[in-house]
Amino acid sequence: MQNRTPRIPQQPAAHHRAEFDAAFGAALGAVVSGARRRALRDGDRQIDTAHLLHSLIESDPEVRSAFDGGPQLARVLGYLVQRSIGYGLRWQGTVEDTGAVPVVPDAAADGWSPSAASAMAEACARARSLGRERAEGVDLLAVLADDRECRAVEVLERAGVDTGSLAGRAGQAAGWC
Repeated sequence: MQNRTPRIPQQPAAHHRAEFDAAFGAALGAVVSGARRRALRDGDRQIDTAHLLHSLIESDPEVRSAFDGGPQLARVLGYLVQRSIGYGLRWQGTVEDTGAVPVVPDAAADGWSPSAASAMAEACARARSLGRERAEGVDLLAVLADDRECRAVEVLERAGVDTGSLAGRAGQAAGWC
């Protein structure tokens, strides 16, 4: 049977970042799959940090617990849901590249914004520096919240989240502190 779900233009099949696949387990694999589906549904050419944030919040209870309660989390989800109906339309057709973290070579060709690919690589590197074989959702959340120029932080700040505190709480949950 033929797959009826179109792929994002210029995006290879599902497991296109082998170095990421080896560095995160099933939980982050599910996050990436969810982010890929969101990008496709939103008509975006690449997975960006806002797609990753949305998928993280939906799929990882530890990530949700890093927020200051339900109302804050609900505001963040509200902005993320609005993305496909107007809020994020100004991002369509643009490449997210903040320059805040080193760019992973050929990320854009792989269907990732440079910022999203760099965030994934940084989360994996931080987990390895702590002696963990695989990165977790809180690793990625801490990296995203710490990148002042990424789309995920724009969403968080519009929802009233103190991203510095969120990065700290996520980092503590990940064992960075």
